[in-house]
Amino acid sequence: MQNHSMITFLILFIISFISFECPSAAALGEGTLLGGWKPIPNVTDPAIVDIGKFAIDEHNNNSQASLEFRKVVRGQSQVVAGMNYNLTIAALDGDDHVENNYVAIVWIKPWEQFRRLVSFNGPI
Repeated sequence: MQNHSMITFLILFIISFISFECPSAAALGEGTLLGGWKPIPNVTDPAIVDIGKFAIDEHNNNSQASLEFRKVVRGQSQVVAGMNYNLTIAALDGDDHVENNYVAIVWIKPWEQFRRLVSFNGPI
């Protein structure tokens, strides 16, 4: 009986993971390789824009900066234990009033409602 419960749990977990409406799913496209970086074809996708805004907000909170999100310029995604997003983001520096590009990597595990800003660099 215990094996049956474990098998049922695993099947339900896999089905729910595959069918989970992950905001990043629309941005991934087909043919994503585990571990490989793949270009994001539509950086204006609301899910990608949301990740870009999250990166700017986290950077501002962590470093007392005052960047204002403008747009995601380009990006790549990588399948890991969740998803990594490597985004080039245009942002206005609130102090200098100059728009620059920044590179952020954000790690997301949507089934856990988990997001983490892994790195933030720039201006580039």
